[in-house]
Amino acid sequence: MKKFLPFFSYAFHPIFVPLLGTIFYVLLDAKYFTVAQYLILFLQIIIITFLLPIAFFYLLRTFGKIDSIMLSDISHRKIPLILHIALLSILIQKSITIDRFPSLYFFFLGGIMSAVFAFLLLYAKIKASIHMIGISALTAFIFGLSLKNEINTINLMALFVVLNGLVASSRLVMKAHTHRELLIGFLCGLLPQIGLLYVWL
Repeated sequence: MKKFLPFFSYAFHPIFVPLLGTIFYVLLDAKYFTVAQYLILFLQIIIITFLLPIAFFYLLRTFGKIDSIMLSDISHRKIPLILHIALLSILIQKSITIDRFPSLYFFFLGGIMSAVFAFLLLYAKIKASIHMIGISALTAFIFGLSLKNEINTINLMALFVVLNGLVASSRLVMKAHTHRELLIGFLCGLLPQIGLLYVWL
């Protein structure tokens, strides 16, 4: 089992969370868009939250600013987090606006808040688990979508509760985080999403 657990660290890497959130948004909430609008939406998400961060990752690694995509060193996290905050801010100002994609807008706004918390914690020498931020935020978002649209997603929610545990276990097995860092990451991801539910539900 220990040999299999690291798979969840890669499969649910934070870089995939914006795309996964968009997929669940389309499946559970966005019912009135054309195929062309869906394609544009996914294209924007892929470029801004996946391709651009990957390009910046290779650039930063070339200059020795980061060592791996897992960002194990606390000093290597500041620039990627600032970049993440900047890209998500551009996304919700120019593309995923509150009037066009309200639920998704608040998901990304919560993501910005979580990233800000994680960034500020670095100055206290606390390395919040970004993996746990991502998976807990995604779990809360799916929960919110199911409440908003009155969809029975109990099996999906149960799956994501298990996935939270598997991702946390994978980070422990890989010796990437302590239990405290995992809990802090979990709360950093969960609380902004739960707080924003009162705004968009």
